[in-house]
Amino acid sequence: MSDTTVTARPVSSLVGGRRLDDAPGGIMQSTNPARLDEVVAEVRLGDAGTFVAACRAAREAQREWAAIPAPIRSQLIKKIGRLVEANKEALARLLTRDIGKPYAESLGEVQEIIDTCDFFTGEGRRLYGRTVPSEMPDKQLFTFRVPVGVAAIITAGNFPVAVPSWYIVPALTCGNAVVWKPAEYSPAVADAFAEILIRGGLPDGVLNVVHAEGPSAFEGLERALEEGLVDKVGFTGSSEVGREIGALCGRHYQSPCLELGGKNPLVVMPDADLDLAVEGALFSGFGTAGQRCTSLGTAIVHKSVYDEFLRRFARAVEEAPIGDPMQNVLYGPMLGERFYERFLGWLELIEDHHGIHGSTGTGRITSGNPRRGFVGDPEAGLYCHPAIVSGVTPDDELYKKETFGPIVGVARFSDFEEAVELANGHGYGLSAAIYTTNATHAFRFRERVSAGMLSVNNSTSGAEAHLPFGGNGKSGNGSRLSGVWVLDQFTRWQAMNWDYAGKLQKAQMDVIDLPADMDFRLET
Repeated sequence: MSDTTVTARPVSSLVGGRRLDDAPGGIMQSTNPARLDEVVAEVRLGDAGTFVAACRAAREAQREWAAIPAPIRSQLIKKIGRLVEANKEALARLLTRDIGKPYAESLGEVQEIIDTCDFFTGEGRRLYGRTVPSEMPDKQLFTFRVPVGVAAIITAGNFPVAVPSWYIVPALTCGNAVVWKPAEYSPAVADAFAEILIRGGLPDGVLNVVHAEGPSAFEGLERALEEGLVDKVGFTGSSEVGREIGALCGRHYQSPCLELGGKNPLVVMPDADLDLAVEGALFSGFGTAGQRCTSLGTAIVHKSVYDEFLRRFARAVEEAPIGDPMQNVLYGPMLGERFYERFLGWLELIEDHHGIHGSTGTGRITSGNPRRGFVGDPEAGLYCHPAIVSGVTPDDELYKKETFGPIVGVARFSDFEEAVELANGHGYGLSAAIYTTNATHAFRFRERVSAGMLSVNNSTSGAEAHLPFGGNGKSGNGSRLSGVWVLDQFTRWQAMNWDYAGKLQKAQMDVIDLPADMDFRLET
């Protein structure tokens, strides 16, 4: 794989091992958000029919794939990991061109695929069941993990290859076939990742990729579920769309794996190391231009250190380099035009009682609305000023809504009870952080915070391949990605009893009753 030229990558759907030449959904050009005049990919879009056809191809291929022993399937995962490793820099450069993520972060994202492959290379030998003792003689009980069948995976583009790997790699390891619908705004790097997966040796039809707009994919998913072609749905995206997918799957007696939005709190206790808390808030709130599901939503700061934290945080943001994502910057552009437009809408939530800190302007960075120390040409892409908004209260929409962009609220609290209420009050439950040197506060916060993931003296962002990832409330339905926990998403438990008594033994009816003298009383 080479990224030495800036020619547009031709992208089309992959169904049953064949690239589709037609474009029933039209042809779309995807541009680099850091250089809007650079076309990164020209995409032949599929439609609902393409999605259904991909699910049929997956259904046809799945049985033979599942028949391959799991340790052999995991050896293929190992080869894929090595191919990703060999193409790490090229894939990271393409990722940065596709969505404008800083190159250092892109390298980290590609490393996450490698880590995931390394982890699941071993899990193919550990898809353990159990031998269970029976209550009857001459009878054995067993449990087995079996693949669910066909998994339809729909992912967002802010982590266009790492998050898909969290679904695709374990799904394949467990013996499932996959239909993947990447985000339409990150087609080039998704296509490159799919190419690596196929070059790793996957049989035709085991992985199918559908490039389509969201409504077409949803219609296709609905039709595929009606035809009984899909057994599991995985979705990473907004809470609103997740609700619709959850309702759709529920009508077909399925429980999807939902990884949704967040309004992630970062609590700063009075005993916190403020410089460390500022460092964590800077990365949490403004890394990837605040466009992570785990981005910091509101810093919740004790009143005794509120002013000093705000002063240091504002200074850190003012001094942080922003701009060309191929340089050493805190963040680059917005992911695309629609994310830029939405961010302008979030800025409208700032009210008169709020203060704005950390920048010399708001909205888009231009020569007429400059950012001091900007790296590169601000006119070239969709770059936005960071905004720290102080004086946030539980009544503010800025506190309640997920804001996908470089905007962080700061709220004040008086005691630990109030901090917990502020951390949970918005109804999201993805990630949370607390900065403290008091172990009691750390453990009490863990007990009472609603988030599925908690950091102590670390940022709200960051995941490792062997730790469960996911949220609760408006952030998800309790399902988890990564580590051994994701196996429950892509396998079903099957119980088996084997009776070799030569006669029918009826559970709970033919149980051996060992006599005991229940009238015995010990004499003292």
